Amino acid sequence: MNNVLVTGGNGQLGSELKELATKHTNYQFIFTDVENLDICDHKAVLTFIEKNNINTIINCAAYTAVDKAEEQSELADKINHLAVANFAQIAKDKHIQLVHISTDYVFDGMNHKPYIESDSPNPQNVYGQTKLDGELAMQQINPENSIIIRTSWVYSKYGNNFVKTMLRLGKERDQLSVVADQIGTPTNAADLAKVILTILPKIKNEIVELFHFSNEGVCSWYDFAKAIFDLNGTDVNLKPIESKAYPTPAKRPFYSIMNKSKIKEKYKLDISHWEDSLKTYWQ
Repeated sequence: MNNVLVTGGNGQLGSELKELATKHTNYQFIFTDVENLDICDHKAVLTFIEKNNINTIINCAAYTAVDKAEEQSELADKINHLAVANFAQIAKDKHIQLVHISTDYVFDGMNHKPYIESDSPNPQNVYGQTKLDGELAMQQINPENSIIIRTSWVYSKYGNNFVKTMLRLGKERDQLSVVADQIGTPTNAADLAKVILTILPKIKNEIVELFHFSNEGVCSWYDFAKAIFDLNGTDVNLKPIESKAYPTPAKRPFYSIMNKSKIKEKYKLDISHWEDSLKTYWQ
């Protein structure tokens, strides 16, 4: 039996993996969150992994409060960087497979074509920098049979996310203004969870591999909000605005579309368009 540790088990991706876990009977899943495993504590993690005979780690745990990270940089670094280095070292020492989730925010958003895995990162905020530092630490330590998946604009029926925020605000207000000059691709966490479990038995590599995954297609946050309201039948006066009209503590990339050719070709994946996947939110 392959024993799989899933960190961040109560988050969006962790919860979607939990929902799918029962269909993958060849794996024994153990889901943890901050309450029952401090991923920043090397000794606690090592003890947990040895006690439960873990063969695979799927690290969904992350500090994702992008604006708060500007003030809580030490905590963000601890979770997004140092804990990943910790996992990578244990994975290498114990010959454990490691799947780590990263972000499109490692890029500066100055591209005019979708980012490929080999494009140079240049984070514009603390969150993006700490996630990149985690990637680099994992690549340097280099545990075998391990991968990093960068994803973007994640939402789910679980946790806090843009879809839930829009649906709540749509009930509270008659008019909403949403940024229209930041371009990317939403990712349904359920689709990412399916992909992880599909490719898990096929991951065999000597050097840590980097992949990009999101749903297909392109949109702005304004387009995303409009689709949410249209599909939900919410009548709200939606106004597009520029980022400068909605200043935030953390700078966001204006363009963070990722090229998914590598993961599609290597693992023979068909990826849903973001609008089609969004429809399943209400099913």
